[in-house]
Amino acid sequence: MSDWNEKVIKEFRANNGKVGGHFEGKTLLLLHTKGAKSGQERINPVACVRDGERFVVIASKSGADSHPDWYFNVVANPQVTFEFGTETFQAQATVAEEPERTRLYDKMAEMMPGFNDYRAKTTRVIPVIVLTPIK
Repeated sequence: MSDWNEKVIKEFRANNGKVGGHFEGKTLLLLHTKGAKSGQERINPVACVRDGERFVVIASKSGADSHPDWYFNVVANPQVTFEFGTETFQAQATVAEEPERTRLYDKMAEMMPGFNDYRAKTTRVIPVIVLTPIK
C-alpha cells in the first residue's frame, strides 16, 4: 500500500470518516478488496456518492488510460467490505451498465467536478461500481 493511501486511511479512521487536504469536504469510503492475483486484502480510499441505499465509486484513476488495480480486484471478487464513517459494510459490487453508468458518473461529477476532467483526459470508458450493502 502506498504511503499516501496509508496516511489517508489513518486520518479517515481517526476522524470518523473525515479527511482533509485534497479530500476535505468530500465523501470517502475505504474499499476493502481481495487481490485478483494475490488473494491478499487491499484497502483503497475512494470518493463515493450515495444512490439511495447504494454507494457508488468510480474507477477513474484520475483519468489515466488504464483502470486502477482495485477495479480488477472488484471484478474478480465482487464480495467486498467497505468502511463509511464509523460503520463497516459487507457489499456486493457490480459494474454499472448504460444508461445507469452515465447517470451515476454525472452524479459524482456534480459533487466533485474533477471527475469531469478525468473523463476528458482519457478515451477509455471509466467504470462505475455500485456497492449494494448485504443486509
